[in-house]
Amino acid sequence: MARVSDGARGDDLNRAVRAAQAGDEESFRLLYRDVQPRLLRYARALIADDSDAEDVTSEAWLQIARDLPSFRGDIDGFRGWCATITRHRTLDLLRRRKRRPVADLPMDDLIGTAAEFDTADLALDGLSTEAALRLIAELPRDQAEAVLLRAVLGLDAKRAGLVLGKRAGAVRTAAHRGLRRLAARLAETAPPAGSGTLPVPGRDGVIGSGAEEVR
Repeated sequence: MARVSDGARGDDLNRAVRAAQAGDEESFRLLYRDVQPRLLRYARALIADDSDAEDVTSEAWLQIARDLPSFRGDIDGFRGWCATITRHRTLDLLRRRKRRPVADLPMDDLIGTAAEFDTADLALDGLSTEAALRLIAELPRDQAEAVLLRAVLGLDAKRAGLVLGKRAGAVRTAAHRGLRRLAARLAETAPPAGSGTLPVPGRDGVIGSGAEEVR
């Protein structure tokens, strides 16, 4: 039943893309509600500043609205296109700051399919969005972006590779390594058995639910 529901939602969003391109404001709002929470969490983890992340995504939406008539593709392509625009805006901001975001390594790779993550992906299930983003931000930057584009934007390896200008295989490798690091980090900080507490507290929902659902 979940697959049918997801498919129906995907069809609705595909129609919304086409209608928004034709100028339908309600369809554009539907796309915004679907994509904006993903973009905001992506930017927040790279920039480490909520207000700057909001500014970056606001600037990105101005470009998205302006260039939407020229976009070609479905809802998955639209999410990837929006991620690319947001990433460019984020890098512009970080260059203006004259410092690097979140970690030491260059942005290379990303994402894979759900089957490639299994136990490592499940390690994040009990964490709040805030706590999960804080852990992801501690990863090397290539791995952090890989996990973000996989778990928050919901992109597959090919589309994530287009965002970063890398091959799908390199994307899968970075995401896999990142999630293995996260699983190891969670294992190191796990509370004693039966304590019923999470290693990192948070406030604002569980990653992977609602707007951040993994496709």
